[in-house]
Amino acid sequence: MPYHNLSDLPDSVKDNLPKHAQEIYKEAFNNAWDQYKDPEKRRDDSSREEVAHKVAWSAVKTKYEKKADEWVAKKE
Repeated sequence: MPYHNLSDLPDSVKDNLPKHAQEIYKEAFNNAWDQYKDPEKRRDDSSREEVAHKVAWSAVKTKYEKKADEWVAKKE
């Protein structure tokens, strides 16, 4: 279930992240979806989808942080 468009992303992503962060999320999710299709590559009993969402959020958090109720780009 890779995401083809930003509009396909879950509401929790679309409603909270800036557009660039959504793009990061989509690309990371899709890459993880492909990378972890084999259950033996996953660390625990997590589903392929759960792992892909974890990877995607982790990718977003490398460039963005939540301040108050808003996601903002980290200063480099």
